[in-house]
Amino acid sequence: MAKFMVLYRSSASAAEQMAAGTPEQAQAGMEAWMKWAGNAGSALIDLGSPLNQVATVGDGGANATGQAIGGFSILEADSAAAAKKLVSDHPHLGMPGESSIEILEYLPIPGS
Repeated sequence: MAKFMVLYRSSASAAEQMAAGTPEQAQAGMEAWMKWAGNAGSALIDLGSPLNQVATVGDGGANATGQAIGGFSILEADSAAAAKKLVSDHPHLGMPGESSIEILEYLPIPGS
């Protein structure tokens, strides 16, 4: 099985989204995520976490999409297509503003 990092991108940061929501909205959001996690089953290795960008080091820090990374998850799947299918109905895609999910495949470390 291949391993994939899933990045949740949005036009609003995770911190902004969490600060703007009511406790009821936060609970409903978590329920939607947990439902998705249950549907993903054993393919979901790590549910991940919301992220807050604190720094960029180096000159190549520009984000071409204009969407900040607001969180991540780790999946295992037979193929990139299978990983894409696992996130096709993810609740993140229904977030206010622009949102997207980026899927990155782990590659073997040379020489290991």
